Amino acid sequence: MKKLVLLMTAVIFMITGAFAQIHKPVKWTVASKKLNSKEAVVYVKATIQNGWHIYSQNVKDGGPIPTSFTFANATDYVLAGKTAEPKPKVKHEEVFKMDVGYFTNEVIFQQKVTLKKEQQL
Repeated sequence: MKKLVLLMTAVIFMITGAFAQIHKPVKWTVASKKLNSKEAVVYVKATIQNGWHIYSQNVKDGGPIPTSFTFANATDYVLAGKTAEPKPKVKHEEVFKMDVGYFTNEVIFQQKVTLKKEQQL
């Protein structure tokens, strides 16, 4: 009987641990808008659960890992400049001994692209 209770307890802990690893506190969505025949903007939206945050792209060396974007190489477009972000909230992070920019709730990043040929987005 003790072995059965121990086994059931172990299974419950393993299942709980497995679900804890699946938790995704940030949901990402992407949209685009064609500005004219040669330019478009890609919008990358992060919806962040309460109690969580993501860091700015512009974190100094020695700080937390900044948010970063990698866009696939394509024959249809080329990136125009860096990915833009709104002004982040800033707080002093004692663990890094520096002020760090971050976002809560929701943030939309924007990446301008130059279109290589006429296309619809």
